[in-house]
Amino acid sequence: MKTDYIKRLAISAVVSAVILLGTSGLAFAQGRRSDRGQRNNQDQQQQNQNQNANAQAQANQNQQRQERERNWQQEREQRQAQQNQERQQRQQQDEQRRSRASQEQDQRWARERQAQDQRASQQRQEQDQRRRADQQRNEQQRVEQQQQDQQRRQQWEAQQRQQTDQQQRSSRQREQQQWEQQRQQQQWERQRNADNTRQQYERQRNTDNNRQQWERERNANNRQQFDWRREQESRQAQYRQQIEQRRNWEQRQQYLQQQRRSEQWRFQQRYFERLRQDQLRLQNWRYSDYGNYNYRYNRNGSYYETNQYGADLLRQAVNYGYDEGFRAGQADRQDGWRGDYQDSYAYQDATYGYDGYYVDLADYQYYFREGFSRGYEDGYNGRYQYGRYSNGSYSILGAILQQILNLQSF
Repeated sequence: MKTDYIKRLAISAVVSAVILLGTSGLAFAQGRRSDRGQRNNQDQQQQNQNQNANAQAQANQNQQRQERERNWQQEREQRQAQQNQERQQRQQQDEQRRSRASQEQDQRWARERQAQDQRASQQRQEQDQRRRADQQRNEQQRVEQQQQDQQRRQQWEAQQRQQTDQQQRSSRQREQQQWEQQRQQQQWERQRNADNTRQQYERQRNTDNNRQQWERERNANNRQQFDWRREQESRQAQYRQQIEQRRNWEQRQQYLQQQRRSEQWRFQQRYFERLRQDQLRLQNWRYSDYGNYNYRYNRNGSYYETNQYGADLLRQAVNYGYDEGFRAGQADRQDGWRGDYQDSYAYQDATYGYDGYYVDLADYQYYFREGFSRGYEDGYNGRYQYGRYSNGSYSILGAILQQILNLQSF
């Protein structure tokens, strides 16, 4: 309103100024143009009237424009006020919706927390029930395990007593066999000496040179026979010492039971049973002469000689070692135990299949362990890199066997 008032004052001032200018101009014209007369005065008056009319029209236009602008301003203010009101209403509605959504969200969260608490409580109850059931089952298993351990211990003690008796009988039988062998050897030596005496008598009748040659041959035969007998006695002594070491296996069995290595425990039981069967086999074994040494093998840089029987025994050592090693590695894998073939009693013993003839015990154990380490690696990793399975047993590949033994005939 104040703006409109100022505009009206401005228009009135403009109109007044125009009128004053017109009047001043007219007076000035009359002063200068007094000689023109009334005709010019009339023209001037008409011009003044026209100017006044134009000024009045301009004033009217300005007033109308101002009126339109005032109306437009009012309409804009009304629209803005309406928009503000609508925006406030929308904000209120949005605030109400957010409030309702927040309330609904809080209610959902509350229901979910309640459901989670119920599920957690139910899960705790179920866990407690399972834990009690597991405790009862573990206790029952522990009692059953103790009973089984006691039964196995009793069985082992009975087997140990039986094994001790069998070993004593085996020892007596071996001593008797050795005595019989010595008796036969002495008889053979007496017969040979008698033959040598007759041959010496005949050779002495021929030439002294033949007699000296015969003496050299006899001495060589005696030395060779003495060396062979001493070698066999040494091997038998080593084997008897190894048998005595097997009697200390009870501590080993208890150690495996404490570690809960059930599969390795069963493997060791099986190995001792095979040793026992091997002892029974040796009780009925009879010595035979398998001929001269015709094979050579190299171990740790040294060459050794043996005959066909000894060569077969070395091949057997590698194959037996591979079979036992595969089963030992498989047992450790099933028990979830770390791989260590040297920890196995079968690897430490390495005498299964040895009979004490034509091959030293140390040689047999060396090649048994060579097969055992490769078999253990295959069994523990569940593969057949060094051997194969056939007819219920594991045996080493022929190429690997030849690589390990490198037997050479001559």
